[in-house]
Amino acid sequence: MKLKHLFVTACILCFAASAGAQTQYLTTEDFLKKVANYKTNPTTWVYLGDKPCVIDFYTTWCGPCKRLAPIMEELAQEYKGKIYIYKVDTERERELANAFGINSIPTLLFCPKGEAPRMAQGLQPKEQLVEWINTILLKQP
Repeated sequence: MKLKHLFVTACILCFAASAGAQTQYLTTEDFLKKVANYKTNPTTWVYLGDKPCVIDFYTTWCGPCKRLAPIMEELAQEYKGKIYIYKVDTERERELANAFGINSIPTLLFCPKGEAPRMAQGLQPKEQLVEWINTILLKQP
């Protein structure tokens, strides 16, 4: 009976550890509410989030996007509670992709609080993404 209890406890702990932060998919409507409403503020960037964010503009058929996806999931776990990591499918959300001039994928948009966003294109190594998150979004040296 004791072994069964340990097994159940271990399963619960594993589930709890895997639950939590993950990337969130955004539609154009979500973006306008959670990130920035470029329709009401077409000339001025006004970030709406309560925490900084990274937005991964991708498509489902893109090889580099597929390689970036698990890295973004890891970062969502590692920075849980500090930043948001969003994903935007550029084929489904063409209006949003066009609004930001997304011409190549993956493209990442780093949105700090109180500052203009910064963009990076192409598949980046995790170490580079960590550096950018820490310096651009979290203002750590």
